[in-house]
Amino acid sequence: MDAEFSRPLAVGRIPVQGMETVIEAKDAECRALARRFGIPGLRNLSCRYRLKPGQDGEVLAEGWLTAHVTQECVVSLEPFEDVMAESFTVRCIPAARFREDDEVDPFSIDEVPYERDTIDLGELAAEEVSLALDPYPHKPGCAIPAEFAGTDEAAPEETTRRQPFSALAELKKKQN
Repeated sequence: MDAEFSRPLAVGRIPVQGMETVIEAKDAECRALARRFGIPGLRNLSCRYRLKPGQDGEVLAEGWLTAHVTQECVVSLEPFEDVMAESFTVRCIPAARFREDDEVDPFSIDEVPYERDTIDLGELAAEEVSLALDPYPHKPGCAIPAEFAGTDEAAPEETTRRQPFSALAELKKKQN
């Protein structure tokens, strides 16, 4: 199966000093990605990369992606628009050298394999979009109905996005 958003780059074309490049998804590619992710819509997906070659075919890829997404609220089932702006860093490893460990260090840089001396920057961006999507999206200002909230009055849902591990950071502050 071909990727919905493919922008192959030969690793050998990356200069020793590194390079920057920008990729943008066409409307049809955005629609195909929205179907893949099971969301009502995706528009204006673009990703800026800084690529730096390393040893033994490794490539360090820093990316900054933006997109407009339409998601469906898990409370009201209404579609709503949101803007996505994410940054990420991954190490691209030749598939022959890539191995998945059972023990993954959550603080290490993610590693992704690539085949035949080609990194697909489009698929890499698509994977990062899928990771950044909220699995339980709430429309801003949407409240859980009182009969489901367990209280007499419906309380507005928290609409700010919490960062990963923020609960652990708060717990650590309390311990100190």
